[in-house]
Amino acid sequence: MPRIAGIEIPENKRIEVALTYIYGIGPVLSKLILEVAKVDLNKRAKDLTENEINEIKKAIEKQTKIEGDLRRQVTADIKRLKEIRCWRGIRHSKGLPVRGQKTRKNSRTVRGNVRKTVGSGKKAAPAPK
Repeated sequence: MPRIAGIEIPENKRIEVALTYIYGIGPVLSKLILEVAKVDLNKRAKDLTENEINEIKKAIEKQTKIEGDLRRQVTADIKRLKEIRCWRGIRHSKGLPVRGQKTRKNSRTVRGNVRKTVGSGKKAAPAPK
């Protein structure tokens, strides 16, 4: 398995898709990196030569912030929003949707699948005698 940016990328996938396994690289950025490195998009990751892998590594280092650096930056940005107590920071603190979604029905994933309907916590009625 080729190792790029500290990540083992799958060798049986096309290199265009395999690069998206790295945090911070999506399909569009993957194509751009491969164009800069002059590598064929349809080539499998296992068929890459050492020279091509090195060119891809150089292109990634020169252009983008990935993995640990990017995660630290995102965490720092969220922390800054919380400290200045802006709307998005407050929403992050409370664990609610940040980007304007409605919360009455569809915020299950961000709230942790909490069911807040009237009948969900109701006890069963006692059986008649």
